[in-house]
Amino acid sequence: MAGRTASAVRVREAAPEDAAHILRFIHGLAAFEGELPETVRTTEQDIREHGFGAARHFEALIAERDGAPIGMALFFPHYSTWEGRPALYLEDLFVDPDHRSTGAGFALMRRLAEIADERGWTRLDLSVLDWNPARRFYERLGMAHQSEWLPYRMERPQIAALSRTKSPQ
Repeated sequence: MAGRTASAVRVREAAPEDAAHILRFIHGLAAFEGELPETVRTTEQDIREHGFGAARHFEALIAERDGAPIGMALFFPHYSTWEGRPALYLEDLFVDPDHRSTGAGFALMRRLAEIADERGWTRLDLSVLDWNPARRFYERLGMAHQSEWLPYRMERPQIAALSRTKSPQ
């Protein structure tokens, strides 16, 4: 932001025409995490279909400064069986490097909290890599690291294998 006058960040709901911006932010996040570009298999069409189609699987917010998209938050509901209520799961939060520390991340997180509050959702959950300096940002917002919970994942080949397994091994 050197040499530029700071202007307010505006957060709005993403629209189908934001698919290219969302994909650019996903690629930016992959690069930030040290991944190769080809690890992102998502396409603009995937984003339009799954984020804005008949069966929506996610919602997204776009942060703008001076009318230009500078960041996004991609989220969806999940369900807390113990609370008996939905909760908000933040899949991706990304702000372009040139616009970090300008309030864009805070504006996106505040809007996510407003959405969760408006909808009566009980929690706002996310996962963050252990080396990511954004952990301090989340902690300043009041989020707590859940050290007793360990993430597990099954990828497509293992899903396919398990779906064909007749009995435990």
